[in-house]
Amino acid sequence: MSDLRVIQTVVDSGKLDVMEASTIFLVAENRLLREAITRLLRKKSGISIVGECGYTDTAVQQIAESCCEILLLDNTTTSSKPALISNLLEAIPELRVILIGVDEKEEDFLNAVRSGVVGYIPREASAMDVVNAVRAVARGEAVCPPQLTLSLFRQIARRAREVPSFRTRAEFGLTPRQQQLLSYVAKGRTNKEIASTLNLSEQTVKNHMHRILRQVDAADRYEAVETIRACGLLV
Repeated sequence: MSDLRVIQTVVDSGKLDVMEASTIFLVAENRLLREAITRLLRKKSGISIVGECGYTDTAVQQIAESCCEILLLDNTTTSSKPALISNLLEAIPELRVILIGVDEKEEDFLNAVRSGVVGYIPREASAMDVVNAVRAVARGEAVCPPQLTLSLFRQIARRAREVPSFRTRAEFGLTPRQQQLLSYVAKGRTNKEIASTLNLSEQTVKNHMHRILRQVDAADRYEAVETIRACGLLV
């Protein structure tokens, strides 16, 4: 039987389902915005809204329990919760995050990329821009305004000329989170301040610092910073 006849037989027997829809969770502070975007996406094929909420202490849990593939996140939320995206991706590594309602500023864009977002949608974007971004990310693509692409290329080229962070991991076994903690220590931040900034418990920060001292073979946090800096591994 030819491939065409096999396909036709399956269709005729009702066994060929429509392509599975991409699952979306929406987090936005503004209720009107949430309802408008939800109505918009529910009308589009290939997209399934599995949850929406404003940000609360249980938002991360709701997102995780929804088993969504893509998170649409209003930039207003991240402005007051700068560590939200990194915390989400630690909890849900496979999650793809699209920021909506953003300013087209190079620094903000690069910070968003560093945090792990794969979509960056300006506040002036149209409804169809949002739909197209969701579909592109569902296909495994990244999305941003074309005019910001150049800054990303420049950043990668600049980083290639610097000492990459993987050397820190290779030489001392420090994870990206531990490197991040050391960068805050280098700025004079206390454990309490670091914990607040990264939305971690103070005990978690202390545990990280204890492991860092052992891995770097340093007597205290400041010696650890100087050891890493002396190797050219801390800017």
